[in-house]
Amino acid sequence: MSRVFTINRYLRTLPPLETLITFEAVARHASFTGAASELFLTQSAVSKQMRTLEDGVGVSLFERKPRGVALTTAGEELLVTVNLMLTTMYQSVTRIRNVHQTNAVSVLATHALAQFWLFPKLIEFNKACPEIAVHVHAINEMDEASVNDYDLGLLYGSGEWASLNSDFLLPEIVYPAAHPSLDVSGIQTLEQLAQANLIQIDTSAWHCLDWDQWFHRLGHDYSPPDHAPVFNQLTLAFRAVQQGMGIGLAWTFMGDEAVARGELQRVTAFECRTGYGEFLVSVKHRARSPSAELFREWLLASAQAELVSPASA
Repeated sequence: MSRVFTINRYLRTLPPLETLITFEAVARHASFTGAASELFLTQSAVSKQMRTLEDGVGVSLFERKPRGVALTTAGEELLVTVNLMLTTMYQSVTRIRNVHQTNAVSVLATHALAQFWLFPKLIEFNKACPEIAVHVHAINEMDEASVNDYDLGLLYGSGEWASLNSDFLLPEIVYPAAHPSLDVSGIQTLEQLAQANLIQIDTSAWHCLDWDQWFHRLGHDYSPPDHAPVFNQLTLAFRAVQQGMGIGLAWTFMGDEAVARGELQRVTAFECRTGYGEFLVSVKHRARSPSAELFREWLLASAQAELVSPASA
C-alpha cells in the first residue's frame, strides 16, 4: 500500500517531466522562441507547457516582457532544483547506459593523468581491442564518491577507500624540470633552486603538490615571490615549462618521456617521493562488465611493464 501511495503522490504533485525540460530551456534562453528552436517545438507549444507548469505549481514563474521573459523569484528557486534534478538524472542514465553496454568502458581521471599517461595507452588498447570503446571523463576535483558514475577511475591517494576496490598503478615521484635552452648549471642546492624562476601551481581548488609542499617535504622552507607565473592547472604549468618560461614540477608520468627524448632536462638530482600514487579503482558493490574487466587487466599489465622497464615507457 505504501508503494501505491508514493507513486500516486508523485503523480498528483509533480508536473510532467517534459514541462521541466522545457522550463530549463526557456530559463536559459530567457525566451520562449529560443527554447522552441532548441527543442524543435512551436512557440505556442512551449507557451502551453509553461502555462501547464505554472498551473501545477500555483505561482507565476516568468515575467513576460516585450522581448523575452525573466524568471520570478519562484522561477529562480525552481530552476535550481530542476537543474540539479536533470543533471543527476542525466549522469545516472549515462552511467547505467555505459555500464550495461557490452562494448563500452567509462573511465574517470585527472586532466594531467588522462593527457600524459592514459591517452597514449588508449591508442594502444584501441589497436588491440577495436571493438571496445573507452569513454574518458577528465576532472581535477575528484574523490571517492566521484567514481560511482563510472566503470573505472584513476584516483590519487594511499589506495585505501572504503567503497572502492583499488589496484596500484603509479608511484608519485616529482622533480624539477626545465627546457634544455635554460642554463641551470648554477643550480646545485635547494637554496639555489628556491631562488630560481619557478613556475607556480595554484592548488587551492584541488589536491596537488605545489612548490611550497615539495620543498617542505625535502626539509626546506619556501615562499613563492609575488612576480612568479602561476597556473591553476597542472597541464598549463607543464606547458609553460615546455615553452621555457621557467623551472616547474614534473611528475614522472608526464616528465620522464620528455626528459628521455631531450625535450626537457631535470634540474638537480632532488626529487620528492610522497608515498602516495595513482590507483585504478572501481566501486565494490557493482560488478565490472566484461569490457571493463578486460580494460582493467590490460591497463594494470601496461602499468606493471612500465614499472619493471621504465626506459621502455
